[in-house]
Amino acid sequence: MESLFLHRQSTRERANESTFSGFLLLGFSNRPQLKTPLFVVILIVYFLSFLGNGTIILLSRVDTRLHTPMYFFLSNLSFMDLCLTTCTVPQTLANLKGRDKTITYGGCVTQLFIALGLGGVECVLLAVMAYDRYAAVCRPLHYLAIVHLQLCLRLVLTAWLTGFGNSVLQTALTMTLPLCGKNQVDHFFCEVPVMLKLACADTSINEAELFTVSVFFLVVPLSLILVSYGRITRAVLKIKSAQGRRKAFGTCGSHLLVVVIFFGTLISMYLQPPSSYSQDVNKSIALFYTLVTPLLNPLIYTLRNKEVKGALRRLLRANAVARGS
Repeated sequence: MESLFLHRQSTRERANESTFSGFLLLGFSNRPQLKTPLFVVILIVYFLSFLGNGTIILLSRVDTRLHTPMYFFLSNLSFMDLCLTTCTVPQTLANLKGRDKTITYGGCVTQLFIALGLGGVECVLLAVMAYDRYAAVCRPLHYLAIVHLQLCLRLVLTAWLTGFGNSVLQTALTMTLPLCGKNQVDHFFCEVPVMLKLACADTSINEAELFTVSVFFLVVPLSLILVSYGRITRAVLKIKSAQGRRKAFGTCGSHLLVVVIFFGTLISMYLQPPSSYSQDVNKSIALFYTLVTPLLNPLIYTLRNKEVKGALRRLLRANAVARGS
């Protein structure tokens, strides 16, 4: 009798999973007073982020003075930021404004796959950009011979393959866990740690694997970046010209500021014990990573970079002349 009951229960659970249609993204539903202000703020920031990153991509393409390895990598960074915000923000806006807060199973898998992949790509790409700055400052006479076009393409391709190769593995391991009918995601988008909480099976192996991968994509690139900037600092201090030192620090300072913001946010998300923060704090950190960081990147690079500001002025001047004629 007991075995018959267990058989019927397992059959019912499999039936529930087979008819599973999607997830309910709770987001900030526990704070309804924030829905309208959040919607307005997120929409404005998303528009500014799209405009800023799109401008950097456009300038890197049309201005021949920006056809250098640094701006090739920067345009890739801006493209990734555009993809990341577009992957998560429209769904968040729809959930804040509408009554339907569901996301299909396929949509959740796609969102998880893209967000994970882009995060991994950016970790590797920021390390690549640190190497580019190291070659430019420490080996200026051989810079173009070291960081040539073929190397740039190989490094970017490696970053994309590494990031999305890991994403395939993480997405498969996470989304194949049994859920036993649970579909309420206490977040505003599908993310690995939150999805692991839904599983009705032992996730200790998944958590250990996630921690190992996080160390590889966060600690290793960050260590390489710090080593590169340690050598850059030592080389810059040897420059006798104060103007030369300011230019070198100014160029590298933009990248280092982006590194601190990006890695600081991700380390808070993935390398902290689960009980360190409340879920609301976790959501706020994730919102900062997916929305604010992509906005800060173009602001930091344009406000602190004379070459980008000069290219923007030349583009605006050329458009004004074209309209006048």
